[in-house]
Amino acid sequence: FERRRVVAAFDGGTVSSDAGALLLGRTDAAIGLIDRLGGCFIDERDPDLIEHTVRTLIGQRVFGMALGYEDLNDHESLRHDPVFGALLGKLRARRSDCAPLAGKSTLNRLELHAAEGCSRYHKIRPDGPAIERLWVELFLDAQREPPCEIILDLDATDDPLHGHQEGRFFHGYYDGYCYLPLYIFAGEHLLCAKLRRSNIDGAAGAREEIERIVGQIRARWPDTRVILRADSGFCREELMHWCEENRVDYLFGLARNTRLVRAIGAELHAAALESRALGRPARRFKELVYRTRKSWCRPRRVVAKAEQTGDKANPRFIVTSLSAHEWPARELYEDLYCARGECENRIKEAQLDLFADRLSTATFRANQLRLWLASAAYVLMHALRRIGLAGTRLARACANTIRLKLLKIGAVVTVSVRRVKLAMSEACPYQREFITAFHNLSAAAR
Repeated sequence: FERRRVVAAFDGGTVSSDAGALLLGRTDAAIGLIDRLGGCFIDERDPDLIEHTVRTLIGQRVFGMALGYEDLNDHESLRHDPVFGALLGKLRARRSDCAPLAGKSTLNRLELHAAEGCSRYHKIRPDGPAIERLWVELFLDAQREPPCEIILDLDATDDPLHGHQEGRFFHGYYDGYCYLPLYIFAGEHLLCAKLRRSNIDGAAGAREEIERIVGQIRARWPDTRVILRADSGFCREELMHWCEENRVDYLFGLARNTRLVRAIGAELHAAALESRALGRPARRFKELVYRTRKSWCRPRRVVAKAEQTGDKANPRFIVTSLSAHEWPARELYEDLYCARGECENRIKEAQLDLFADRLSTATFRANQLRLWLASAAYVLMHALRRIGLAGTRLARACANTIRLKLLKIGAVVTVSVRRVKLAMSEACPYQREFITAFHNLSAAAR
């Protein structure tokens, strides 16, 4: 090309495509995720024979997912990567016949843990309650002072299965075999990722999880107001009654029925007339005091939206414990209830960008562990965005965008006695954001 030969060869020395992983290391130093998550595992191995600590194993999996390596097979190559070694503080193995980091077979022992006790080969097992408490602790630690009010978003989603995993059931709504994990978020902070079989009601177990989380929050912030928000799948008497008994407000979607639609007949007619006259969608709101014939123990405030879009009526209903004085009907629906869509974006980020949908191992408990590890990768990436990228053009970027722009940076790696140097490309277009994030995270880690 222009009198120059184009020559390619695999002789560039040690080169990594993941130099931006340094930011993940700084993020972990700021929030202490890997150490705290590693402390939630029970390790019954002989300490004198351990080559790869629990912290190393957990760090490999979480950093790997954040960097886009969803499979254990990827670690057959990554165990020799000096960038990963620098992140985890392990550039050399103790034994001459072992790589610095763990390969797929060793990492797989995390997932093949025994339910109780230990076997000859499976001596590492997770402490489930401790891991579930950790997500809430990380959220609490992220706040400099107790907020006056927090909103907890609940949602259930499908996690498709493509084999004969334990607990496999067909779900008619999603038209496939799947699990039905329960997610709870406070803003963008993940508080719960509970794996469930799909042959259950979408709200099954939600009251127990909320009771645990609210108790943990109030132990630290006794005066903070808590509001639950969810779609109609969580509008259940058990959950609403618990909220009313425990000073927790709620805002749930309410499935429509003939009684409810009949109650807003005049509003639907007025919206239809306005829509035809103006040639655009029209909506009206109405306050109701409603009680089911059998399932509810008391009347409750219901807000109805009577909407006409084109030639179709679109009535919607929500039930709430919030007062009309504090939240008028239109603002309650449009400003508060509809904002729950942000929770769905966070679930998509966890499942699509950070591989929470890769639940392909055989046992249910191993798939729960995979969901927790993917959740840890989400927490790590969210902390990078929240702390490191605040005020930059990537402050609202999703995990996959952050990975492509800041983490997947090519570098020549030189390991000497005194340092590990990563010589990154001078043409990287996001140098300013990288440097800003590194300094922000370093300041938070002090």
